[in-house]
Amino acid sequence: MLESGNRTFHRKKITIIFFLCAFVLLLLFFRLVYLMIAKADYYAAKAVELHERERSIKAARGRILDCNGNVIADNKTVCTISVIHSQIEDKEEVIAVLCRELGLSEEYVRARVEKFSAIERIKSNVDKETGDRIREYDLAGVKVDEDYKRYYPYGSLASKVLGFTGSDNQGIIGLEVIYDKYLEGEKGTILTVTDARGIEVEAAGESRIEPVNGNDLHLSMDMNIQSYATQLAYQAMETKQAESVSIIVMNPQNGEILAMVNVPEFDLNNPYTLSEEFLIGAGVSSGDANDLSAEDTQNLLNAMWRNGCINDTYEPGSTFKIITAAAGLESGVVTPDSNFSCPGFIVVEDRRIRCHKVGGHGAEDFVHATMNSCNPVFITVGLRMGAETFYNYFEQFGLLKKTGVDLPGEAGTIMHKLENIGEVELATISFGQSFQITPIQLLTTAASIVNGGRRITPHFGVKITDADGNLIETLEYPVTEGIVSEETSATMREILELVVAEGGGKNAYIEGVRIGGKTATSQTLPRGSGKYIASFVGFAPADNPQVIAIAIINHPQGQYYGGMIAAPIVRQLFENILPYLEIMDYNENGALETPEN
Repeated sequence: MLESGNRTFHRKKITIIFFLCAFVLLLLFFRLVYLMIAKADYYAAKAVELHERERSIKAARGRILDCNGNVIADNKTVCTISVIHSQIEDKEEVIAVLCRELGLSEEYVRARVEKFSAIERIKSNVDKETGDRIREYDLAGVKVDEDYKRYYPYGSLASKVLGFTGSDNQGIIGLEVIYDKYLEGEKGTILTVTDARGIEVEAAGESRIEPVNGNDLHLSMDMNIQSYATQLAYQAMETKQAESVSIIVMNPQNGEILAMVNVPEFDLNNPYTLSEEFLIGAGVSSGDANDLSAEDTQNLLNAMWRNGCINDTYEPGSTFKIITAAAGLESGVVTPDSNFSCPGFIVVEDRRIRCHKVGGHGAEDFVHATMNSCNPVFITVGLRMGAETFYNYFEQFGLLKKTGVDLPGEAGTIMHKLENIGEVELATISFGQSFQITPIQLLTTAASIVNGGRRITPHFGVKITDADGNLIETLEYPVTEGIVSEETSATMREILELVVAEGGGKNAYIEGVRIGGKTATSQTLPRGSGKYIASFVGFAPADNPQVIAIAIINHPQGQYYGGMIAAPIVRQLFENILPYLEIMDYNENGALETPEN
């Protein structure tokens, strides 16, 4: 009985094992059928991938052109040198050739040649002549692929506006990064087939997915104006031994920026080299620069690339009186005929705030107070409005928002909160102190006040085209109507014209030309440091502004008044660009005048 039971048990066990094996085999069969039939294409593609080597091809980045069609950012053909370890036949020869032709250390090249990887990049952005020489050696395992490097024909001109690209051809700063999506294009690919050892199959050849080139960006910038403004800025920096000089030239009717200068500039084709002018301004000698740590070097580079017109704020001083005057006129607390008396100071709470003219200006109306840039009068206007009303005009004029300029890193206005504005703060704000704004914000607000009251958006980008000039997109920017009335705008133009014709801005006067403007001299913090910022905002023609400009000289030595050193810069600028823009012509006596329609 026991033996019979054991045999029965073993038979059942064998039967179970048989059916389990049959079930497993059946599963494997169906899995194999699934893989061979249903997934055949998928695994065939995977098999091909295992035998393919992929190298990317850079797309030609779109060009950047000024308003006259001059190419100011272009592409230069360069090469990328790579090695494929499995295909190298003579390792030592490869190392020797690459070290010699590329000027690289043996240690660096050997580490990459001996690395077991699908493909190893040795060096990119190699000039084409060198790449061609390396190709002529016909070294197995060495790949020379042509691609593109950004090239700037004008060198350092407009460097802080244009910006530059990295080794991957993507924008780093400036317009290059803001408009990257239009400029960058799409990379292509080179595919080579290899055997199981990773050796190229010559009969298979190479297949290519061609890159798609980027589109062109057209700017409002005029390189002739940019060049002349840069020349004036460098002259001012040298003669006044200033730390830096900024100039912006803009069309006040639509916000198109014709020039933006920040000197010292840097070489766009060598952006990682600290310029001599910048090192001098930063108080670093050339010898010390070589010993800087990587962190210190990067900090200096960031400072050199910084666009002071939009990234930095400053106390505007008396140029801000344009805004105070417009707010006062618009609110009705003052008229051009309003009378004041300036004894040389004004007492606000426990503070005695003096006028720049120690003896005072005596009796004067509001027009002459503006011509005299009289602090006590503007303080009075601010106090008459009160903090809440004045603050509302900051918002109405757009001062508490960024301008929206098409450049990265725009700084916002640094202003007291309304609840923190007492009479003393209100007094100092009224004549342009105790708060900070950017140069582009001041110029944009002034332009919006004198253009009839339309808040425009400052910008460079005008349109996007393909390489053949076919329009892809026209770029548009917001405009806010009615920030001041037409009447207030007209009054401000008249007053500011008198500032230049007979007042503190007379050094910007050009015979036969109606120019409006306002000077400023502000002391940098901390007070008593002996460092000043001289500036001037000017526009022409005064009755119908077509161009507006600001010149700012940071920390000049010696004479530091805006009317003495900044106003002449704008005068020289206008003398040259008004005829060029066909806004004014020279008459027979050599003076500028408005051309007949």
